[in-house]
This record gives sequence, C-alpha cells and structure tokens, in this order.
Amino acid sequence: MRALAIGSAGVTELSERAELPKSTVARLLSALEEEGAVDQIEIGGDYRLGSGLVDLAGAAAPGRNLIAAARPHLLDLTDQTGETSGVAVLEDKSVLYLDHVESEEEVLVRSWTGEMLPLHVVPSGLALLAGQDDEFVGKYLSRKLKRSTPKTVIDRDEVRSRLDTIRSNGFLWVHAEFDESINSVAAPVKGDSGETVAAIHVHGPAYRFPDDGQDKVIADLVKQAAENLSAQLH
Repeated sequence: MRALAIGSAGVTELSERAELPKSTVARLLSALEEEGAVDQIEIGGDYRLGSGLVDLAGAAAPGRNLIAAARPHLLDLTDQTGETSGVAVLEDKSVLYLDHVESEEEVLVRSWTGEMLPLHVVPSGLALLAGQDDEFVGKYLSRKLKRSTPKTVIDRDEVRSRLDTIRSNGFLWVHAEFDESINSVAAPVKGDSGETVAAIHVHGPAYRFPDDGQDKVIADLVKQAAENLSAQLH
C-alpha cells in the first residue's frame, strides 16, 4: 500500500517498488482488492489505493469525524464545479489529504487521498499555514523552500503575502505550482475557537480549470463549503 501511495501502477512496477516477486504482489493485490483497500482502474490496468482504505484510516485517525462531516460538502462542490474536491489537514509540516470526491469528466487529475505534500506548493497547505501562529510560520519559512515546478513561489515575503490574502479573502488560487498541469483553489475550515482545523479545495486540469471568468465564482463555492463545514463542526 505504501508503494501504491506514490502513484497508481501495475503488478510489474509494484513488484519493483516493493522488491517482491510478481506472484506475491498479485496475490496481495487480490486480497486488498476484496477489502476495498485497492482498486484496479480497469481490467488488466493499473491499481490505485481504494476508498475502503480511507474508511479504515478514518476509524483509527482523529480525522474520521472530519471525513464523514466533509463528504456531503465535497459531493456538492464536485457537482457544482464538475471537478475533483477534497479535504486536507495539517500533519507535522505537511498537508495530508484525507479524502476526495472525483468528477465524472473523462480527463481526471489523479486522487491524492492519503498523500502528503509541502505546505507552500498547494492552496490547501497555504490555507493551513495561514491559520498557524507566528512561531510555526516563522519556523516553516526558515527552511529552504523547494520548487515543485518553475512557478512554485518560494520567496518568503511573497509566501507571507499569500497567507495575508487567505486571512483577508478566505481563499487562495494556486496555478501550476505543484504540478504544471493542475490548478487548485482552497479555503480554510475553522474549529470552535476560530482555529484552522482543515482546508477544502477543488482542483482540475489547468487547460480547463477554471473556465474564463469563473475564478471568483468557483472560489466563492469553495469558501462557502468551508464555512458550512466550519459551522457543522462547532
């Protein structure tokens, strides 16, 4: 399952990643598929982590209630925007994607459920970072910020400016900074005392998302979903 967390793959590639015989990998995949922990994208095709794994992780993790609470809002967002939506939390100094609802478009962005990314390269991470205290933000920005693409913002002053934008506007767009083919927008989810406990986002292929003139409309939908979830968690 850790080998699959890197990305979908077939039996041969997974056997290389896990350093196991292909026969063993095939047997393990079959057992995991029965439990819903992995899915085969199509007959004879690659495997990916399955939705059943989210349920298992949720049962053992503090995010279980958050996943259940966020699901209806993600379903609405995906229906409204036609793109994949997701919910994420802060994990150490990274953003952890807890759950996604995929769109029905023919061209999809892969699901990042269960994966962790640097905070500064995706809007969910920046939304989570914006909700932390000055000490946390300072320590994070004191590290060397790595680029994922040529468009990744790594200037510390510019990152701080983006955090201020999230705090004032309640959302942030990021274009092709983690992956050149992906655009995304996110908004923070607040807890009882106003602390940021999660982030909701929508992402899609850069060539079609967002449609011309729809940036604000989509951002408002994401922001409203985050506010609705915040109210539900209070």
